[in-house]
Amino acid sequence: MSEARPSSLPPSAGPKTLADWLAHTERLHALTIDMGLARVSRVRDIMGMQPEFPLIIVAGTNGKGSTCAVLAACLDAAGYRTGVYTSPHLVRYNERVRISGECASDRALCEAFSQVEAARGEEPLTPFEFGTLAAMQVFINEGVDVAVLEVGLGGRLDAVNIFEPACSVVTSIALDHEAWLGNTREAIGFEKAGVFRANKPAICAEPEPPESIARVAAEKGARLLQIGRDFFEERTGDRWSFTLGELSWTDLPPLKLLGEFQYRNAAAALAVLASIENLLPVTQEALRQGLRTAAVAGRFQQAALYPLVILDVAHNPHAAAELARNLRAQPCGGKTWAVFGMLHDKDIPGVIDLLDPLVDIWCVAGITDKRGASLDELRAFLSGVEGSVRGYGSLQDAFRAARADAHPEDRVVVFGSFVTVGSVMEVLEAAR
Repeated sequence: MSEARPSSLPPSAGPKTLADWLAHTERLHALTIDMGLARVSRVRDIMGMQPEFPLIIVAGTNGKGSTCAVLAACLDAAGYRTGVYTSPHLVRYNERVRISGECASDRALCEAFSQVEAARGEEPLTPFEFGTLAAMQVFINEGVDVAVLEVGLGGRLDAVNIFEPACSVVTSIALDHEAWLGNTREAIGFEKAGVFRANKPAICAEPEPPESIARVAAEKGARLLQIGRDFFEERTGDRWSFTLGELSWTDLPPLKLLGEFQYRNAAAALAVLASIENLLPVTQEALRQGLRTAAVAGRFQQAALYPLVILDVAHNPHAAAELARNLRAQPCGGKTWAVFGMLHDKDIPGVIDLLDPLVDIWCVAGITDKRGASLDELRAFLSGVEGSVRGYGSLQDAFRAARADAHPEDRVVVFGSFVTVGSVMEVLEAAR
């Protein structure tokens, strides 16, 4: 197991609290998103940031968080000190940087932010670039044994991709972030496959991937393993099995994660662990424990009863289709209330169309973030839905009203954005 290695760079004078550091990172670049690796790579090199532990990079339109969760749970169960970097967060920024299931402390994050700032000079990093470097610095400072890194946007030009993985994953390919990634699955697949590396395993959990996935893997010389071709998951009752070549793990426990698609994500995680077993051996006992315990907040999460409250960060049609499938598979005896808010750069009509047949009452509020859709925008998109529409001044007000008016046999489904789910989680946490 590796030991903590302090940075050679002294912390710079700067903000003192995590909130101040986050505000500082928002002022460094004119754009929130500026695709490219040059800036963040220069700062990485100044910091001499070369992780000595294996890295696993996870890209994909949907399913990244679940795949990261299964990987981390299995590795933790095997006794490894596992770092996990994900985004965005739901309630607190600290959720983005976790070690062995625990969120990084404000102190650890502030120290890492300070180390990045000392190296940055005048380099105009975006908030995500700054945060990615800080997350890796936390992992180095804390001496993790392995780190699982979730791509923020795309893959090829995402800040996470400045690091060299032992294995890379693409979970799914669907239309999202078209302004940055392209408006076809081929183009998006090309961007996501940018995380593949020569002579390293490249796991694809998309059952019908675009041709660009195999093409990029071949061009890079990556060892592509594709679900349904090279590895398989098969369910029998509440048990399931995983097969990769001559390797077969049978009688695996059911997942805590809800949704049929989660078995594809879990299979991708098992394919990773099988592929890098020489670096990170994991026993079958640890695999089973990890599969039983892996969970992700905000993914078809049942957060309360009577009425049932379901939290799901579905924010694009691909994820909305899975949410609709899960809702149909678990019908309720009463009405379905939707607490709904989205970002205006997402496919709002596409999400609404998929959930419209299932929703009786829409409780809607705008998102105040600069990317957020306003209440008026959402009302316009909802003008043709079958159910009734109610507008509120905030997402928290919308949730409180829906929960108060719903009958015990009804359900309240909160979806559309991480911001939407995070706002409601704050209400639920305050009530505990």
